[in-house]
Amino acid sequence: MLELYIVIPVVVLLSLGFTAGWYLHVRLDQGKITSAQERAKRTLEEAERDANALKKEKLIEVKDEWYKKKKEFDSEVQSKRNKLDAAQKQLTNREENIERRLDLLNKKESSVQNADRELQEKKKRTEEREQELAKLIDEQNIRLERVSGMTREEAKKYLVDNMTEAAKTEALQMLKDIRDRAKDEAKREAHKVIIQAIQRTAADHTVENTVSVLNLQSDEMKGRIIGREGRNIRAFEAATGVDVIVDDTPEAVILSGFDPFRREVARISLERLVADGRIHPARIEEVVEKVRKELEEEVIRTGENTLLEVGLHGAHQEIVRHVGRMKYRSSYGQNLLQHSIETAMLLGIMASELKLDPVLAKRAGLLHDIGKTVDRNVEGPHALLGYELCKKYNEHPIVCNAVGSHHEDIPMEHPIAALVQAADAISGARPGARRESVEDYVKRLEKLEHIAKSFNGVTNTYAIQAGREVRVIVNYEKLDDVAADQLSHDIANKIQQEMEYPGQIKVTVIREFRSVAFAK
Repeated sequence: MLELYIVIPVVVLLSLGFTAGWYLHVRLDQGKITSAQERAKRTLEEAERDANALKKEKLIEVKDEWYKKKKEFDSEVQSKRNKLDAAQKQLTNREENIERRLDLLNKKESSVQNADRELQEKKKRTEEREQELAKLIDEQNIRLERVSGMTREEAKKYLVDNMTEAAKTEALQMLKDIRDRAKDEAKREAHKVIIQAIQRTAADHTVENTVSVLNLQSDEMKGRIIGREGRNIRAFEAATGVDVIVDDTPEAVILSGFDPFRREVARISLERLVADGRIHPARIEEVVEKVRKELEEEVIRTGENTLLEVGLHGAHQEIVRHVGRMKYRSSYGQNLLQHSIETAMLLGIMASELKLDPVLAKRAGLLHDIGKTVDRNVEGPHALLGYELCKKYNEHPIVCNAVGSHHEDIPMEHPIAALVQAADAISGARPGARRESVEDYVKRLEKLEHIAKSFNGVTNTYAIQAGREVRVIVNYEKLDDVAADQLSHDIANKIQQEMEYPGQIKVTVIREFRSVAFAK
């Protein structure tokens, strides 16, 4: 029972304590809630104030932006209104101009109608006068036929014949005057360019032969060259392709051959054999082969040095080799390499004077006769062979055409081609440049006289000045002065077409009237 009395108060106390604690806890929570509500209320009030302030700022910014856009819009509207006013004004002016032009057009139309009426009246009066004039002409023609004794067709033919002959004579005279003026002007310019080119080009007067002379220290060496029963000389001639002439000329042996390269191989080989003293067939073949290889290398060096001398570069190796081989070729006795260098120098000067490309001109001049170095077994004109060779190794088209056309085997396509032909003739025509046999010389003179004599009215022809001029005597009864002038040009054109010659040939036509009387 005691325990019960103790437990009950304890339980009551615990209940009171729990109730007091719960009450205190509720009071504290209510205070916190009240405090939180007050803070939330203050926060809401502050947020509302900030929102109102921000709202005012944004409203102010929006108003500013609206005023700005409104100002821009008003400005744009005003600008468009101004443009519209200007366009309206311009349109109004155009309408006024159109109205004025329409008034002018109406006035012109009325004036044209008046003029047309006047023109119709004039045309009618003109037709009436033409009819009257035709009647008068018919009457006059009838009277003329009665007076002259000729019909209208006969009189017309007589008049046409007279007018045709007069017109022909006048045309020939005009043609002569034009040709004379053009010839004088062209001759002055051509002389100027050619003389400047020749004066600035210094070249040797060289004519090559087909023999080479080898000097010996003594005549005893001739026997060693011949060998026992001539075996050495036969082996030498077989290896070189050159004839060895051992005659009575003291201390000298002559090497004869048409190929300068072979002749040079033979000369150097024989010099080395004589200097060495060992002359027998095996040694001869060895030395000749060695010299031939050395000269082939010398050909390449000569080609390269020639291109450097002329101031050219970029040539194919085969072109260089063919240029070097020119040193051992000749044309009419003239060394081909020297002739080509001289032609290239002349071309460079003339091309510069005529405002053409001097590099292309010199290249064409140097290569114009390169076809002569092609193997003799290949048939064809040397100009076309050179054209194919240059084309094969990618030379410039102008150079290829100049090489192929310098003897007119193909048409010329550029002024440089004509310059190549002129420079080639200058180089070949100078004194001492080429040699011509007596037979060819006589045939050339005979052909020159024959061509000139083939024209009607020619009585005699004379080739003078070594074929540089042909004088033609004509019958004065068959040709007048104008026809004689035309005849000189016709003869010159035919000579150009049918003959090949260096330089130029002057054609002089002589027409004279002689009256002879005897005093008795």
